[in-house]
Amino acid sequence: MAGEGDIERLKGEGKLDQLRGRIRSIWGDLSDDDIQRSQGDIERLVGIIKEKTGESAESIRDRLRELMGKE
Repeated sequence: MAGEGDIERLKGEGKLDQLRGRIRSIWGDLSDDDIQRSQGDIERLVGIIKEKTGESAESIRDRLRELMGKE
């Protein structure tokens, strides 16, 4: 499973765009605009997902780590 540092590298490596489809498959209420609004900042993305879904930030981070581990 990916660690905290791996999530922070999403922005620098452009992986957020690569994971966009997977992110939307988990959080279907999330639009491309929502993902774009995060500007590649993982904490901003976590906040947007939390706002839309009510899911805890910790749970969202765990699921994002899982996604990264499947690459």
